[in-house]
Amino acid sequence: MDAACRAANWDPAWLTGRLSSASNASALDGVRLIRYDLHREPSQQAHHYVRPLEAGVLHGQAVARVLLKLKAQGFVPDVVIAHPGWGEALYVKDVFPHTRLISFFEFFYHPEGADCGFDPEFPVSFDDRTRIRSKNALHLMNLEACDIGISPTQWQKSLHPTAYHNKIEVIHEGIDTDTLRPDPEASFTLPNGIKLHVGQPIVTYVARNLEPYRGFHSFIRCLPRLLQQHPTCQVLIVGGDDVSYGSKPKNAANWREKLQGEVALDPTRVHFLGRIPYDSYRKVLQISTAHVYLTYPFVLSWSMLEAMASGCLVIGSATPPVQEVIRHQENGLLVDFFDTGALANAVTHALQYPEQYQNLRHTACQQAHLLYSHKNGLAAYLRLIHQ
Repeated sequence: MDAACRAANWDPAWLTGRLSSASNASALDGVRLIRYDLHREPSQQAHHYVRPLEAGVLHGQAVARVLLKLKAQGFVPDVVIAHPGWGEALYVKDVFPHTRLISFFEFFYHPEGADCGFDPEFPVSFDDRTRIRSKNALHLMNLEACDIGISPTQWQKSLHPTAYHNKIEVIHEGIDTDTLRPDPEASFTLPNGIKLHVGQPIVTYVARNLEPYRGFHSFIRCLPRLLQQHPTCQVLIVGGDDVSYGSKPKNAANWREKLQGEVALDPTRVHFLGRIPYDSYRKVLQISTAHVYLTYPFVLSWSMLEAMASGCLVIGSATPPVQEVIRHQENGLLVDFFDTGALANAVTHALQYPEQYQNLRHTACQQAHLLYSHKNGLAAYLRLIHQ
């Protein structure tokens, strides 16, 4: 993106995060980093349905104050690209009415038919459903304000009201396919010192955090059968102990502890790696024989595409938007999200007969590099900018 900015003689600026949490943001070469802060926190006295909206308004106001100062200094952007989910873009057009606003629309909440109510193990109440639908107030304001929207998959676009579909283009931002590719010489050293290599029976599972939204409970519950059916396989689990999307478990510090308390696992064969450096993560994918990716009907993880690009055999859940990318027996395998027996059997067969799945791995890798590269994503974004 930096090269594209220089070629076009652009003056890019990145307006990011609150001062109290923006320490994770670092400047990019050639890009001005501008921070904002809220003048107050959302009120805990507000009805809990509308707290996300109030938080969004506060973020929008904070950004608008920064933009007004920039405007007074003579800075008027030609285009603003925003992730509006936290409200930052709410008032961009009020400050710069003639500036093109491109917003990223990742998800639109539904009381049924998507993530909410999908998992019968975690029933939702009437209050949950109405609260979740109320969260769309902020999204509707953003949809109305923007000039054009972007969703990363067709299914995620389809969740938004049909009245706005002509405003939304499907563009996946892409993954780093220059770095993520198969390596027949790859190896990974476990914390216990054992070195694993390509060609060994290795099962991998990756999520930002280990939680039900990403099928962690289904995966862990399949392991006793898998470990029994394939007595020499090693299982590598990458992910943190926080919660990104759902709720924390009751009577346990995190979902890993809760599931480990429910399912007896052999620690010499099942390895919880936590969050690991990117280069280590890349090697985990490269040595994988079978990579499991499970998700509620929700946003698509980069990790699934990164696994494909690395040459993994992806065994994914038959849920949207996975089904938009993985086609059963063509570029991967699909299993029922809740059928732990079918998952264990599919992984076992992949470990026992890896040569039968070489074509699937090759096709997945080719498609990831062809359709989901950063280069393609950047080109599509630039096309919108220049429209």
